Amino acid sequence: MFLILLQYIRPVAAIEHYMEEHRAFLEKYYKCGKFIFSGRRKPKSGSLILCKASSRKEVEEIMAEDPLDKYHLTLFEIIEFEPTSYVHELEHYFS
Repeated sequence: MFLILLQYIRPVAAIEHYMEEHRAFLEKYYKCGKFIFSGRRKPKSGSLILCKASSRKEVEEIMAEDPLDKYHLTLFEIIEFEPTSYVHELEHYFS
């Protein structure tokens, strides 16, 4: 399991210009079961994504498709972790 932290490195207006493309990117990976949740950071300085992938390399390949990365609008950090405690309703994501 991977937590991806995105930090905006350009003005929010530049980020907003590519949000429709970014949302299409997110939807693609929700549909194939790679993304579990995502959302904006508060204050509005970036976002985060929970990703189920087989390797860090796979996550890097996925994130290379994000318009916010393609156009150098964000930096992202990938944190790999192993879930050990969670609510029962999320069990199917972690098994």
